[in-house]
Amino acid sequence: MNPALQQDLARLLLRVTLGVLILLHGIAKLNGGLSGITGMVAGTGLPGWLGYAVLIGEVLAPLLLIAGFHARIGGALVAINMLVAVYLAHMGELGRLGSSGGWALELQAMFFVAGVAVALAGPGRFSVNGR
Repeated sequence: MNPALQQDLARLLLRVTLGVLILLHGIAKLNGGLSGITGMVAGTGLPGWLGYAVLIGEVLAPLLLIAGFHARIGGALVAINMLVAVYLAHMGELGRLGSSGGWALELQAMFFVAGVAVALAGPGRFSVNGR
């Protein structure tokens, strides 16, 4: 198989998988409400309404990734969203292992790194912005 085709397929697989998995979190927040997140944000001293920015990182960014429309921006938004999520909800787990022996934050880390990878590599040619 052509190496360029392999790279484009890898980018497609990475961005669509990341987009779908993050979007599921966003849909859950849309269905369940954002009061918990706005409360966490307010607890840090920031205005609670900033909690609605989670919809940028968990609804808008994944849609950008899935379509491959400005996917570099989508990847960066997912990465930023993960940093904020760790800061707001998971700081106590930074040095912990989960019940299965892996790092307690392995999912957040994987989402963060995948977002950074898409931001660096771009969407590939199988995308709305593909060339």
